[in-house]
Amino acid sequence: MLNKGLRDEEKIRIDNVLKTLQTLIYVPYPLSHLQKSDIENQLKEFGLNTESLIEYSNEDLISLLIRLHFDWEQLEQFADILIEFSKEENHSFEEKALALYQYIQQESKVFSFGINSKIASAKAKK
Repeated sequence: MLNKGLRDEEKIRIDNVLKTLQTLIYVPYPLSHLQKSDIENQLKEFGLNTESLIEYSNEDLISLLIRLHFDWEQLEQFADILIEFSKEENHSFEEKALALYQYIQQESKVFSFGINSKIASAKAKK
């Protein structure tokens, strides 16, 4: 387990990578080669790339993110990024995002209408 100082540093690092990913993915036009490369570089911060995201099972992806000390909010942000990335590129990460949302709803022991809405939306896209 990380001590408080290291946990705070890790949270800040994860938050910064997620913010960068969000700015790269939430664009109103198809991604350029440079933007795709930037996304790959940010995913590397988590030991991921587009191919590994495709290959990982839902359970393996969740396990990896938990080992990387993602909190509930960060898991939700990552799932949101997967949904947006699926819109821009021809990747089908909705199922992985749905698994993340369901994991959060079940394991956090707190019911969230926002997460519940995202689960319903992700199920509708499948």
